[in-house]
Amino acid sequence: MNIFSTAYCRVYQSTLYVLMPLLRIREPIMQVDDNVSMKAYEILNRHGLKKAFVITDKNIVKLGLANKILAGLKNSGIEYCLFDDVRSNPTVQNVEDALKVFLTKYDRPLDVALIAIGGGSSIDTMKALYARLANPNKSLNKMAGILRVGGKKAPLMIAIPTTAGTGSEATLAAVIVDEASHHKYAINDPHLVPQYALLDPTLLVDLPPFITAITGMDALTHVVESYIGHGNTKKTKKYALMAMEKIATNLLKCYREPNNLHARKEMLLASYYAGLAFTRAYVGYSHAISHAFGGLYNVPHGLANAIILPVLLEEYGPRVNKKLAVLADVAKVGLKADTPEHKAQAFIKFIRDLNKEMEIPEKLDIHYNFHMVAKMATLASKEANPLYPVPVTMDIAQLVSIISKTIK
Repeated sequence: MNIFSTAYCRVYQSTLYVLMPLLRIREPIMQVDDNVSMKAYEILNRHGLKKAFVITDKNIVKLGLANKILAGLKNSGIEYCLFDDVRSNPTVQNVEDALKVFLTKYDRPLDVALIAIGGGSSIDTMKALYARLANPNKSLNKMAGILRVGGKKAPLMIAIPTTAGTGSEATLAAVIVDEASHHKYAINDPHLVPQYALLDPTLLVDLPPFITAITGMDALTHVVESYIGHGNTKKTKKYALMAMEKIATNLLKCYREPNNLHARKEMLLASYYAGLAFTRAYVGYSHAISHAFGGLYNVPHGLANAIILPVLLEEYGPRVNKKLAVLADVAKVGLKADTPEHKAQAFIKFIRDLNKEMEIPEKLDIHYNFHMVAKMATLASKEANPLYPVPVTMDIAQLVSIISKTIK
């Protein structure tokens, strides 16, 4: 990227960095324990609410993961409506469908709690629905970017993650696909942070190993991108390092021992802490490229991140060595006496080794098409520049080079 474009990005990011503390981004009230999700009804009782709109996907329902939660609501006298049509990459229309069902059922949104059960797709759908309820005359596309939700008060939000990776239960972002343009974008606003996050390791034991793998690598990407960027603070670095230690110790355990509830609990906490880190320090080009893959090819977000991240870190080069060396020490990768350069190389190898151990491919099975690669690079650049405080700014040509290395 040329010097003038880089200067513009840095000024924009510096301004946002100064203003960020003024936003007063809340942290969810977090509870973590076996079967804690079954006590969602206690939160509604505490707030004097007797109605809930439950958002999930058909696979969660099929697996029975929502049964005990719904039974708890019913047994406590809470009337609920189940919307189970969330897609793996939720679209604008997907959210509009949820809104239609909600408004058909309820005429007083503040009397209803929103409960998301699932991965990032369900939680992001809940947040996007919240945004639409808060702004009934404003489309989701108009709320893309930062600080465009606002509006009147909308329902209480409770996030119950069934994967350990997205950290959406802790963040101010909802990621949505505009099906007309295939553009996957984020809506960022402090109002979108759920008031409650219930982390229940029992909900994760039946996850397919591949989902455990790619969601775990998504959490790792959150850690790395939030830590190496220019937007981190003392607090976000603390959260990122806490998450890094837990991921290094427990991700492979979860993959190999799906019934290990302690490891599952630790990965839920890692995902949560990584979410707290990146919602304040932001992510980087790996996420921007991953969103382009998701919007255009419906590639799972965690899978794309797992493949892109090591390629991107190599592209950054020496500029990230010192920070990667810190992550390497926390992950207990390489030797303590190694130079930052050697530690950084060991950390990138650690990421590749994790992918290999969990059978994540080195490249995405997408036929190379320069037109589509250029389009993805353009979308990624539009998302990342000037918002993301990346360690090295890149132009479209550089992003094309990275994307080209991640597909067959």
